[in-house]
Amino acid sequence: MNEPTIRQMRYFIAVANTGQISRAAMELNVSQSAVTTAVKHLEEIVGATLLNRHAGGVALTFEGGIFLDHARRVLAAVDEAVRSPRRLRDNVRGVLRLAMSYTVAGYFLPPHVERFARAFPDVDLRLTEAPRGVIEEGLVSGSFDLAVMLVSNIYNQEGLTYETLLQSRRRLWLSAQHPLLERPRIGLADVAKEPYIMLTVDEASNTAQRYWNRTSYRPRTVFRTSSVEAVRSMVANGMGVTILSDMVYRPWSLDGRRVEVKQLADRVPTMDVGLAWAANVEQNAAVTAFREFMHLGDDLTAR
Repeated sequence: MNEPTIRQMRYFIAVANTGQISRAAMELNVSQSAVTTAVKHLEEIVGATLLNRHAGGVALTFEGGIFLDHARRVLAAVDEAVRSPRRLRDNVRGVLRLAMSYTVAGYFLPPHVERFARAFPDVDLRLTEAPRGVIEEGLVSGSFDLAVMLVSNIYNQEGLTYETLLQSRRRLWLSAQHPLLERPRIGLADVAKEPYIMLTVDEASNTAQRYWNRTSYRPRTVFRTSSVEAVRSMVANGMGVTILSDMVYRPWSLDGRRVEVKQLADRVPTMDVGLAWAANVEQNAAVTAFREFMHLGDDLTAR
């Protein structure tokens, strides 16, 4: 049986990230036919449909979501294999006090931390989960060396320096039977008419309020929760809709019900994950190594 190639997986990840074959081809600087052929061959190798085609582009199937997670890990491992021998020879040592916000800790950072620990065994990695305000204060005071957090939420713009690793688009989550799925175009005006499940963790409700405030509409919030899984379950069971980032999206709730996603016609800002540190502070070798390590290319492309 044929095995998937690195190129095929890169093309598939680009399509999954962008939601459109044409946009993926543009970002990859290749033809649309090359991307289409790569995805088709992958589906033949896997023996399952990975993408559902629709008028607005493509959406991951359940099998596609599973394959996407594995493909990202494979490409991250390839990148690590290329980088690790050089970095290990540098014999990086020291303490790295790394802070992270809740969403980052649950949906983004663990595989990167695991690979970093293997690549840099002499670095004493000390992890802390904390809210944004605590992280910002800890970076400025020197309690933390570095943070992986939602940099789009950073308040202390003067005391901190940050760089973006990932821009995760926000889309509308709906149940599999929701009537809005039949509409070719959905805007915030349509969402405002629906019962809304509001996520509050990591200041998600504050972020949502900012882009809602740019319109004359408001979400009809019927329930507020700090649990992403609670939001997922309520949406899947038809209790309401929500707008959340692709980074925390999973197609199935814990009780086995389907969650669908739709792109919104109105502009909704991305959720940006990145690295932050105190401005004008000299960084040790462990911090520098982690920053370099997190720039792994394709594994951190927008989702």
